[in-house]
Formats: sequence, structure tokens, C-alpha cells
Amino acid sequence: MWTLDELLDRVSAALTAEYSGAPNGRVRDVPDKRAVRWYATTGLVDRPSAMRGRTALYEKRHLLQLVAVKRLQSQGRALADIQAELAGATDTTLAAIARVPEDLLLTAEAPPPEAVRPRFWAEPAAAPAAPPAPAEAFALNGVALGGGAVVLVPGTPTAADRADIAAAARPLLDLLAARGLLNERESS
Repeated sequence: MWTLDELLDRVSAALTAEYSGAPNGRVRDVPDKRAVRWYATTGLVDRPSAMRGRTALYEKRHLLQLVAVKRLQSQGRALADIQAELAGATDTTLAAIARVPEDLLLTAEAPPPEAVRPRFWAEPAAAPAAPPAPAEAFALNGVALGGGAVVLVPGTPTAADRADIAAAARPLLDLLAARGLLNERESS
């Protein structure tokens, strides 16, 4: 593939052999960038084969088309007649009209393809992860300690258990009271 400048260099080189130029002098001997773009817009020449960013890329068929157009123009033919003749022409037909030297038709190695950014918006969203399994549930019972403090314990405490828990919690209750963290109306 060639850029437009590279394509025009090849067109110029192809036309140096056996090309007398346009007979009326109103037509350029070699098309410029603007003419090539106009030819593509009107369908006289195929649109670019690819784009690399904002740079149009052309191939062998474009070279054959442009040289064929210029050779037919040098015979005094109008663009409308040339367009009618070349519409749908095969590469073989274009090559016979254009008579482009083989060395100009050779292309260098294809450039490496551009890195393609992932199209994250085109992919379906992944299914949400399953919620974790709930922990095994068990019953809690509260043991009132006074001052609004309650200790939660698994299982069901007996009256003796409640008395022992209250005795063990006495230093904690004193600390909470000293810091003003207990409800004074419910003190024991």
C-alpha cells in the first residue's frame, strides 16, 4: 500500500515512458492530490483501500486506474467517456491500457497493522459475581448488665449464667460509667 504522495510518484514514473501528455494543454500531465481525490469522489478511481489514522492508502489498482485515465486523456478523450469505458474494468483491462512497468507495480512489505484498542463497549458485560454464601445463622440472646449495656451471647443463658456474666462485667460497667457511656437512668 502506498500513501497518496507515493502513488503519485509511481504514476509520474509510469507516465514518463510512452506518454505525450494531454493534447490540448488544459489537462495536467500528472494528476495532483486534489485531482486524485476528485477522481475518487466521482467514481473514476476507486476510493482508498484503507486508512492509517488520517492517511489514505492506495494499491496497485489505483495506480493502474490513474495511469489508464492519463493515457486515455492523452488521446483527447473526455473524462466522461473515460469513466464510461473504465467503469467496472478488470485489473487486466486496466493493465493493458495503462502499460505500467512491472517494477512500479511491486509493493514493499505490508506495514505492521496498527494496534487495535479493545472495544470494551461492544462486549457484553460480565455476569456479576455470586454473593458470598450467608454465614450459618444462630440465635443470640441478650443479657442486660444495667445502664443500658447488653451483652449478646449465643444460646440461652440460665439465671446462674446471667449472675456470673453480670459479676464479670462489673469492671467494664465501671469504666463505661466513668466515661459517660451508660444511660444513667437505667443504672443498676
